[in-house]
Amino acid sequence: MPPSSAPVSHTAPLSREQASRLRDLLAARGWEFIEKPYVIFAAEKKPEKVNVSVYEKGPKILVQGKGTSEFVRFILEPEILGQVELGYEEELHPEMFSPHLGIDESGKGDFFGPLVVAGAYVDPAIARAYREAGVQDSKAIGSDTRIRALARVVRETPGAACEVLVFEPAHYNALHAKFKNLNRLLAWGHGRVIEALLERKPACPRVLADQFADPALMRRGLSERGKRIELQTRTKAESDPAVAAASILARESFIDWMAAAGERTGKKFLRGASKEVKQLGADLVMESGPQILNHVAKTHFRTAHEIAPDAFAAPPERTAWIRR
Repeated sequence: MPPSSAPVSHTAPLSREQASRLRDLLAARGWEFIEKPYVIFAAEKKPEKVNVSVYEKGPKILVQGKGTSEFVRFILEPEILGQVELGYEEELHPEMFSPHLGIDESGKGDFFGPLVVAGAYVDPAIARAYREAGVQDSKAIGSDTRIRALARVVRETPGAACEVLVFEPAHYNALHAKFKNLNRLLAWGHGRVIEALLERKPACPRVLADQFADPALMRRGLSERGKRIELQTRTKAESDPAVAAASILARESFIDWMAAAGERTGKKFLRGASKEVKQLGADLVMESGPQILNHVAKTHFRTAHEIAPDAFAAPPERTAWIRR
């Protein structure tokens, strides 16, 4: 039987053709289209209390509001996706509800701020509780307040086990200089989180991470007990409740660090590595000298060299990979 509690948000991948069909369908049914950044389109239907955003990246649809469940069940799934899954995830994807760890990170592509690696454990009861609370991929959540509320749910759900490892910039820069490779550093961090969670859940049989994680590198840093756990990676792993919970915990620690750093410096720290990010870095260097970047940014990024070329070497040029 489907769960009785209705989700207040839902995400799903779409093709360009599906996005176009959905737009035409909503227009024909009188939905109001609204302007939003980074979307192919966004629309709302106020009586039904539901908002739909189809993001360019993916593309991917985000449905929010009290009418989410009805929209997904009666419009999105039967008329656009051609499949029925909402409410039947446990029957269709039992592996998501079996005992396992999920692992994810935040800050990997951001010039400013730390790298955060987080992990979470689920069993059937925890996975159901996370789903009913709306725990999902943190990238689909635009509100910091909502991230913090869901992180509290993740930590406080009975039986939950969580671990968060924050590499603040000075520590991160020292480790990157030692490992000389972000993937090796990240795999080492994944291993530390897995080991910590296995202290509390020693019988856990497997761990799931995003496809970009490297199981061979992770396994290299695990103890004998850790080496016995099954390491899995797959695309869109954030749809898994354990990985989604980990992504929310990692995002919470990242945004908390950014907020605290902003209070200390009087600056608004931005995500990514945009022109605005580069300008903020240049302002900080002008005010405090280039070494300030060691304490607030990832200095192996090309951005650091562009801001202060005498203090930070340019990263090596990427070479094209050739199949032999």
